[in-house]
Amino acid sequence: MSERVLIIGATSAIAAAFARLHAQRGSQLYLIARNRERLAALVDELNAAGERVVGWASADLDALAQNAALVASAHARLSGFDLVLIAHGYLGDQLRSETDLDEALASLRTNLLSPVSLLLEIAARCEAQASGRVGVITSVAGERGRPRNYTYGAAKGGLSRYLEGVRSRLYPSGVRVYDFRLGPVDTPMTHDHPKNALFTTAERAAARIDRGFAGRGRAVYVPGFWWWIMLVVRWLPEPIFQRLSFLSGR
Repeated sequence: MSERVLIIGATSAIAAAFARLHAQRGSQLYLIARNRERLAALVDELNAAGERVVGWASADLDALAQNAALVASAHARLSGFDLVLIAHGYLGDQLRSETDLDEALASLRTNLLSPVSLLLEIAARCEAQASGRVGVITSVAGERGRPRNYTYGAAKGGLSRYLEGVRSRLYPSGVRVYDFRLGPVDTPMTHDHPKNALFTTAERAAARIDRGFAGRGRAVYVPGFWWWIMLVVRWLPEPIFQRLSFLSGR
């Protein structure tokens, strides 16, 4: 029986690559994203080799009140969830967020409140069916506050803490919850960032996420070497951390 897969933020480079992996396996896909034209093009691409996408919806995921209904529609169309990936995000402008409340709130809304509003409904439905795997893309930026991205990092860190609680709540029902903590990925969202050896591609990130879903469900670092890097970063005393400009500088 083919897997029933819901992908939210499906037109992001990583989510689209993940969708292609599952389309190749014959999974039943339901896709949600903001940009209708890009989403329709992705649906056509995935359906070229067979009707893989059984439903899709274009929606502003920052409109929090509608998100429960979006999840309910996807659940009904798929007749349940085997796997869910929440992949949307907003990198934002750190400098602007330090003086502009609207910019700070935009980051918190997209990166924290929007995923939480979706997880309320997803968790309830997976708990009721006593099965399912739920994954959310977060970031290594959420593990320690740094001047260059602390607004974004605060939202992603808050989401990671929320996922810890949901994971423990759903564990007795057999539902697995995954926190995919990404390092920098070469995508349109980071097109103006200088690239270095720590960057990975969207395709490699999607493959790592796909493999991560085979585990028991906890924090999965993407790529895996970020586990070692963040182990050191987390344990650095703050007075030392603040003096290391390559970590705590702008």
